[in-house]
Amino acid sequence: MAGGYSGWWGAMGGPKEKGFVTYTLSPFQLKAMKGVLSRGPTNMLRRTAAQVPYILPAFLLLWGVTSYGKTRYEYLHSKAGHHENH
Repeated sequence: MAGGYSGWWGAMGGPKEKGFVTYTLSPFQLKAMKGVLSRGPTNMLRRTAAQVPYILPAFLLLWGVTSYGKTRYEYLHSKAGHHENH
């Protein structure tokens, strides 16, 4: 239908679709902060502890490389380091 009105946001005027069920909750029944003080800290500790095996190796590698770099930098900029390279 070129140039004609095709309805508001897809309301083409065809037959109603069947089988769609929509459920909603009243905003007065939602309890978004339920248990945040009683179970929140323990859940945070449990979830953090579950991530330690993934984070700890990367942290240790970063610490080792940084420590080695600082030590090597200080040595190369010392009197002994200058004598070694020149």
